[in-house]
Amino acid sequence: MSLLGTHETARIDRHLSLCRRFPSLSRWCHGLGLMAAAVLAIGGGIARGHEGVHSSDHQHATEGAATNAVSTSRANAKVLPSPPSGDDVFHFVIYGDRTGGVPAGLKVLEQAVVDTNLLDPDLVMTVGDLVQGYNETDQWLEQMQEFKDIVNRLNMKWYPVAGNHDVYWRGQSPAPPGQHESNYEKHFGPLWYSFAHKNSGFIVLYSDEGDPATNLKAFNVAALQNMSEGQIKFLESALKEMQDKDHVFVFLHHPRWIGGGYEGSNWPRVHEKLVAAKNVTAVFAGHIHHMRYDGEQDGIAYYALATTGGALQAEIPDAGYLHHLNVVTVREKRISVSAIPVGAVIDPKQFTPEFLAEVDAARKVRCVQTSPALVLDVDGACQGSVTMKIKNPGTRDVDITLMHETETSRSGWQSTLDHSHFVVAAGADKEIAFEIVRNAGSMGAVVVPAVRMEIDVLASSARVRLPAVDAPLRVTPGQVPAEYFSGVSDHCLLMTDDSSAIRVDSKDLELPDGPMTVEAWVRPSSVLGYRGVLAKTESSEFAIFSDEGVPEFSIYVGGRYVTAKAVKPMVVNQWAHLAGVYNGSEVKLFVDGELVGAKQVGSESVNGKAIIAKRKRNQLPLFIGADTDARGAPTRGIRGMIDEVRVSKAAVYSAPFTPVPRHTPTSETVLLMHLDRSIGPFVLDHSDAAAQGLLGAESVLVESPPKN
Repeated sequence: MSLLGTHETARIDRHLSLCRRFPSLSRWCHGLGLMAAAVLAIGGGIARGHEGVHSSDHQHATEGAATNAVSTSRANAKVLPSPPSGDDVFHFVIYGDRTGGVPAGLKVLEQAVVDTNLLDPDLVMTVGDLVQGYNETDQWLEQMQEFKDIVNRLNMKWYPVAGNHDVYWRGQSPAPPGQHESNYEKHFGPLWYSFAHKNSGFIVLYSDEGDPATNLKAFNVAALQNMSEGQIKFLESALKEMQDKDHVFVFLHHPRWIGGGYEGSNWPRVHEKLVAAKNVTAVFAGHIHHMRYDGEQDGIAYYALATTGGALQAEIPDAGYLHHLNVVTVREKRISVSAIPVGAVIDPKQFTPEFLAEVDAARKVRCVQTSPALVLDVDGACQGSVTMKIKNPGTRDVDITLMHETETSRSGWQSTLDHSHFVVAAGADKEIAFEIVRNAGSMGAVVVPAVRMEIDVLASSARVRLPAVDAPLRVTPGQVPAEYFSGVSDHCLLMTDDSSAIRVDSKDLELPDGPMTVEAWVRPSSVLGYRGVLAKTESSEFAIFSDEGVPEFSIYVGGRYVTAKAVKPMVVNQWAHLAGVYNGSEVKLFVDGELVGAKQVGSESVNGKAIIAKRKRNQLPLFIGADTDARGAPTRGIRGMIDEVRVSKAAVYSAPFTPVPRHTPTSETVLLMHLDRSIGPFVLDHSDAAAQGLLGAESVLVESPPKN
C-alpha cells in the first residue's frame, strides 16, 4: 500500500489540473503521473533485503586495503561501507534536512525511502540534520535509532552528513567535549570522510566544528564557523587522491557560500582548494529549508536542498518550499540534477534569486480593511459596510479570488461578497466593498468574520499558486460587564498550534520609546524549535523567544537587535516567569525573578549629548504565544500554556524579585491580559488602555495549574 493519503492524492490532482491549464508545466505533469502511478503501485511489490551503513554498528574506522574504501583522518569512528562497483554511468539521491518540524515529518522521510527504492539509485547522500537533537544523550540515542530504523529500509547504501541538530548539546547537564560529536561518530560515522565510486569521488565535510577550546558551537558566529586545519589537510589529501576522477562531489550541512550570517568563515579558502582541484563538479548543502541554486562559481555548481521531513516556512512547492529529494545522474562528461517531491520532477535551476524575488514579492500581497471597525454588540448582533484594499507591490501581475472564509458563514455572518475574481497588475491596487450583517445570538458562537484571498502569481517561468490568506475583519466589542476582571477562576491560554495565539493589534499597544518591560508566565509542553512567547518582530520591535527551550529577550534598538539570553532551558510542564527588561542602556532577562542574562545597548548622541536609543517600530501585531510574520500572521508558536501577560512602559525590575501569580495594573502598565475569560472572540485588557486581544481559530482558555 502507498504511504500517500487523501491529502497527497488531492495535491496530485491539483498539479495535474494546473498542467492541463498551463501547457508550460506539462513536463512536470508527465513526471507526476509516472511517479504517482509508481508509488500507488508499490503495494504489489515484495520487500527485498538490503545492505547499508547500518550493517557495522559496532566497528571502528581502520585503514582499508580496498582502493574504493572509505577513508578518514578521524579515529575510533564507525566504519562506513565501500560503495558498490559497476558501470561508469550511475545515479545517486540526496536527502534534505529532516529536523525542526512536527513528528509527522518522519512520515515524509518514510515516503522518501519508498520513492528512493523505486528510483533505485546506486547510493543515497544526506546534507545533515538527521535527528532533532539539541538534547542530552538518552533523547539523542532514541532519535538516532528512530532515524536509522527508517533509512535502513533503503535497498542501497546511504551516507550521513553531520548538521547542527546532530551535534549540538542542550540540556540541564554540562555538554561533554565536542557536544554530541562522539555520539555521532559512534552511531553514524566520521565527521568528515571521502570515498570513490565508479568515475567519481565523494567528499563529506563538517561545518559545525565550532571552537574546541571553549566547546562552543554556533552557525551564526563568524569565529565558530571555520573548518580546522586538520579538516582542511584531510580535504587536500582527498582531492589529491581523486585527481584522476571525472567528477568530485562535496557535501556539507551549512551553505557557507550564500553570505548573510555565514560571512566571516574560512569558506573562501575551502572554495579555492575545490577550484584548484579542477574536477569538483558540484557542492550540495541544506540548513536553509528551501531550494536554492546559485549557479556555477569558478566552474562549480552550488545547490542548497529544502527538506525531507523538516520544518517548512511555507508549503509552496513551485517556489522551492517543499519536501523533496534530489536525483543526480552522473556521466563521464556531464551530470544532471533533478528535484523530486511526491510524484513530480522539478528542475532546481529554476529557483534563481530572481525567480525567488518574484515569488517573495507576491507573498507580500495583502488584503487590508480600510473602513472603520465593525461594532459587535454583547448579544452578538452586528451590521456594517466594509471596504477592503488589495495592493500588489511586486513586479508581476497577480490573479486574485476573494470570498468569505468558511467559518464566517457557519457562525451566522451574511454578506454581499461572493466569489470575486480579478487581476491586480504589478505595482497597482484595487478596492472591494460589501455589506455584512449578523443577527443576535449566542456570543460563544461568534467568530471574527474573515475574507479569504487566493493568489496566483504570474511569474516569469510558471504560474505559482500561493497558500490562501485569511484577512480577519476589524471588529470591536461593545460595552462589557463591569465585573469582567473579577470573580472568575484562574485560567490561561493553551497553545497547541500557531492558530492558538492571541493577536493584539499594533494600534492597541501604546508603548513609547524608552524603558519597558515584557513579562508572562509560561508552562511549555515541548521545548523543541525556535518559538515565540510574546513577539512583535520582523527586523524591528521586541520579543521573548524560546530557543530549544532556552528563553531570550530581544529588542531592536540603536539599529540592531540586542538580546539577553538564559543558559538553561525551561522545564517541560513547569511554570516559569519570564521578564524582559530594557532600562534605556541595558537589556535584561529575568527567569523566575533571577537575572539570567544582560547586554549593554550602544549609546547614541546628538550634539555630544547622550540620548536614549530609539526602538525601530512596525505596524505588525503583538502575538501572545507566537511570533509574527511579514503579513502579520502567527508563526513559530510555542507549545504549552501562557498566563498573566503584562507590558509596561518602565523598567519594572532592576534586581532579583519574587514573581507574583497574578499581575496588577499600574500607571505604567500599557497591556495586562489575565486570560481568564472571553467575550465572543475577544479577551480584554485590564490596563487603562482598555485594549483587546483577538482569539485565534484554535485558542482555548483552560483552568490554570498552580504557579508554585
